[in-house]
Amino acid sequence: MLGARAWLGRVLLLPRAGAGLAASRRCPGVWPRTWPHRSPSRGSSSRDKDRSATVSSSVPMPAGGKGSHPSSTPQRVPNRLIHEKSPYLLQHAYNPVDWYPWGQEAFDKARKENKPIFLSVGYSTCHWCHMMEEESFQNEEIGRLLSEDFVSVKVDREERPDVDKVYMMFVQATSSGGGWPMNVWLTPNLQPFVGGTYFPPEDGLTRVGFRTVLLRIREQWKQNKNTLLENSQRVTTALLARSEISVGDRQLPPSAATVNNRCFQQLDEGYDEEYGGFAEAPKFPTPVILSFLFSYWLSHRLTQDGSRAQQMALHTLKMMANGGIRDHVGQGFHRYSTDRQWHVPHFEKMLYDQAQLAVAYSQAFQLSGDEFYSDVAKGILQYVARSLSHRSGGFYSAEDADSPPERGLRPKEGAYYVWTVKEVQQLLPEPVLGATEPLTSGQLLMKHYGLTEAGNISPSQDPKGELQGQNVLTVRYSLELTAARFGLDVEAVRTLLNTGLEKLFQARKHRPKPHLDSKMLAAWNGLMVSGYAVTGAVLGQDRLINYATNGAKFLKRHMFDVASGRLMRTCYTGPGGTVEHSNPPCWGFLEDYAFVVRGLLDLYEASQESAWLEWALRLQDTQDRLFWDSQGGGYFCSEAELGAGLPLRLKDDQDGAEPSANSVSAHNLLRLHGFTGHKDWMDKCVCLLTAFSERMRRVPVALPEMVRALSAQQQTLKQIVICGDRQAKDTKALVQCVHSVYIPNKVLILADGDPSSFLSRQLPFLSTLRRLEDQATAYVCENQACSMPITDPCELRKLLHP
Repeated sequence: MLGARAWLGRVLLLPRAGAGLAASRRCPGVWPRTWPHRSPSRGSSSRDKDRSATVSSSVPMPAGGKGSHPSSTPQRVPNRLIHEKSPYLLQHAYNPVDWYPWGQEAFDKARKENKPIFLSVGYSTCHWCHMMEEESFQNEEIGRLLSEDFVSVKVDREERPDVDKVYMMFVQATSSGGGWPMNVWLTPNLQPFVGGTYFPPEDGLTRVGFRTVLLRIREQWKQNKNTLLENSQRVTTALLARSEISVGDRQLPPSAATVNNRCFQQLDEGYDEEYGGFAEAPKFPTPVILSFLFSYWLSHRLTQDGSRAQQMALHTLKMMANGGIRDHVGQGFHRYSTDRQWHVPHFEKMLYDQAQLAVAYSQAFQLSGDEFYSDVAKGILQYVARSLSHRSGGFYSAEDADSPPERGLRPKEGAYYVWTVKEVQQLLPEPVLGATEPLTSGQLLMKHYGLTEAGNISPSQDPKGELQGQNVLTVRYSLELTAARFGLDVEAVRTLLNTGLEKLFQARKHRPKPHLDSKMLAAWNGLMVSGYAVTGAVLGQDRLINYATNGAKFLKRHMFDVASGRLMRTCYTGPGGTVEHSNPPCWGFLEDYAFVVRGLLDLYEASQESAWLEWALRLQDTQDRLFWDSQGGGYFCSEAELGAGLPLRLKDDQDGAEPSANSVSAHNLLRLHGFTGHKDWMDKCVCLLTAFSERMRRVPVALPEMVRALSAQQQTLKQIVICGDRQAKDTKALVQCVHSVYIPNKVLILADGDPSSFLSRQLPFLSTLRRLEDQATAYVCENQACSMPITDPCELRKLLHP
């Protein structure tokens, strides 16, 4: 697509250096929440490159406005976004811009008035989206340009991931990267012809400003419209060919062993030996990679590579948990680390990170038996229950990075989370008894977590100077070393540190809180149901499984249309904690179905309540009807009708911050086959994996979750059947034994002896399995053959984990 990139530059007559299109500037605030950025030399495609943009320090950088504009600018008249439900769109409801939501009204206006469409895409907790809103979209002159010469459309990428994916693909293909805010200019027929990310409002020494871009596009549209249309069509055609994913003439997917080994080698080449993770900086949590490494270890545990895979995953999880990317005071994880050491994060907190990391730390506990990992998992879920949970059981989307240091002040990134030495000393002045030198609780905590008088944040990580003298808590020493340094008992130090963190947490409650995106997404709620269900099952904590159950009930009550059998994508918190929907409703995308089905399967295995399994099967049927490509194989990201008018209908082919919905669907189909024996689930899985064969062969590291599914499909799935009463102690002991062992390629089935039950009707062989001497009895079945009956949990564990 180099020709297209050069053409775009000529169209806008952009300066050669630092052109303002797409992500040619490097800016830590515009990192996309996708695949961690690696160079093609490590085996990824050009689409997997660093997609950030930068902003030169010569441009003023006020913090982005996220508050309610009605209160800050009461004299302004709201635009039509005031009628939307999305928190992101509402943040722009008082801009002096004639904004439209994505929809036919805007498209008709563009065609009638023959104007280009200006499409701006972001999300409510995006720092650089706030920046552009304050600098440009609140600017009266820019507002006039956007309203008079363009049809301006604002999209919440979390509401419309299909729109986001299509135009992000264009931006990435015609530039050096991508990110948010994403700004794209379209023809009235929705074909893109210019795209970019963050633009400063005015020209700099080497960069074009947003106002200039608007003026030049306006001029080119008037003078060279036909050329723009022709080139736009050419670029769209090229993107269509590039995005094609199909079975083609292939009959079967590639060899799992070959693809597995190549994926591991690519990860090994990029691994950071000292600090863990798979990039220099910034560093993202990568649960899909960690999950792959755990699976790789299991199938290669007697080899050096298997041990290496386990070590890479466990070390990465430990370094992340000790670093500043983890909120040591309030728990949960921030979006990513700006440095190699996991020290200074981008402070935004996303629900999907918490969900996946809870599972990753639970799996680490299964593998290692080290309670360090289970404690981290419990901390994540404690944070979600406290800060991201609706009273009816649903889960909110995110917390912002920015907040005012004090009420009435301008928001700053990280203000809610950082500490000065003076603050800690005042909060923790108590002397520590028994230490070998004079010591207060505050000094002990500051030593352990690396706080200094000057602050522990490098000026290079704080270009705006907002964090001078501030500290991010990050574990500098083990408990043993801190205890030895002051001649204290390890348990005493643990207690003192925990008490100190609790006091900091209580003090932090009095600070202005970051903005909460209270939108609830079916996909991310599905991930969170998995997070609670898997962790609760592994740790044997019914309380956590109850959170998963309540989450699933919320989805069925508020995000499922019984009449059509379809999921809704979004719902919103209304007055008094009520639940509201947009009108018309935003229907679910592929990821909503895939992630919710996974959550329901995990919840069934955790609770043994077959109603969740039955609903999962019904949702899978609906997913197949709405998204399956009967010609090319695999699933489209969106319904054909919902995406009508978009130039592309894509199949997501990358496991990133969230796993690809096709990858998750491959796992779901395998599990559903194990639960029901229905051959069509397995046939669909094989077809899906075959469609993605070329991508897995060429860049397996871009699809580690799908590579896991490929391995599972080519191995033997275990059907672990427990015959017993769900509430009986001996049944629960066998179930807990299964959950205590890391077995990713299995289904857990409870057979209660009722021949009319849902599972008995799906799997007739269950009626042949009997309890031994009226005790709960386990059978491990593979290839249509079952083990001898087992009643002792210890014997079952030996069979499952030889």
